[in-house]
Amino acid sequence: MDEAMIFNIQSFSLHDGPGIRTTIFFKGCPLKCLWCHNPESHKAAPELLFYKERCTGCGICVQACPRGAVVIKDGKSVNDRTKCAACGVCVKVCPSGAREISGKKISAGELMEIVEKDRMFYESSGGGVTLSGGEPLIYGEFAREFMERCHKAGIHTAVETSGYTDEENLRRTLALADLVLFDIKAMDENLHRKLTGVSNEKILKNARILCHNMKKKMVIRIPVVPGCNDGKDNIEKTARFIKEKLDLSVPVHLLPYHNFGTAKEERLEWERQNIFSKPEEEQMAQIKTWMENYGIAAQIGGSM
Repeated sequence: MDEAMIFNIQSFSLHDGPGIRTTIFFKGCPLKCLWCHNPESHKAAPELLFYKERCTGCGICVQACPRGAVVIKDGKSVNDRTKCAACGVCVKVCPSGAREISGKKISAGELMEIVEKDRMFYESSGGGVTLSGGEPLIYGEFAREFMERCHKAGIHTAVETSGYTDEENLRRTLALADLVLFDIKAMDENLHRKLTGVSNEKILKNARILCHNMKKKMVIRIPVVPGCNDGKDNIEKTARFIKEKLDLSVPVHLLPYHNFGTAKEERLEWERQNIFSKPEEEQMAQIKTWMENYGIAAQIGGSM
């Protein structure tokens, strides 16, 4: 695979592995988590982001669109997503910056040129590069090639993954990862399907493979979403799985839900289906205690 669809490259990241890092966000994901904070990552294709509050209703985009996907209504431009091809013509002509295309194909060589610019920060902080998403493993061949380049350049690599992939792709791609940040959303399979749209059977199997067969340095990450996966039963089942099926040396990062994805859903012009609240500090502390009761090294937040 010569190129991958990337929707963001974030320099100076402090919560996606050790030290100062460059986090690369791959576009496309097999999961559809109800609370997703990167909804623009769902599709592995470019998409239009529309900042309605910036729109002046000038109509230039209407004239420019080659597919007739934009009209003016009540003084604002209205987009027909069924016609939009995310070609970016409207983005180029919009004078108010109300339009943006999320997603661009980038080669491994181009990515290396970008990450090399921050090498001094990686070296001074023990940092490196993190592949995130979306789901980077859907670009397995590309991710492997890119990590090979990083290793040759002496750059530490981390991969944040849902773990939802076949075993062959998991082994081949993550063989070159120095660190795996592995998400576990829920232990009950039916609950997991309800929350993410997929079974967790493959995910839990892959967690065991990474820990025991591949002996990867890994961190379990749990997004804590009130009313979804924050109950004592789910937390204790997760703790038992880590203790009995993985290893007590595997740390856990408890990541409190935040609503950053809400604004992104508005830019994608999605109809809001789910509203979640942030967990209270006391609730997070209780979950941490439940984990620690099983001998697990748990922390709140993702800094390392």
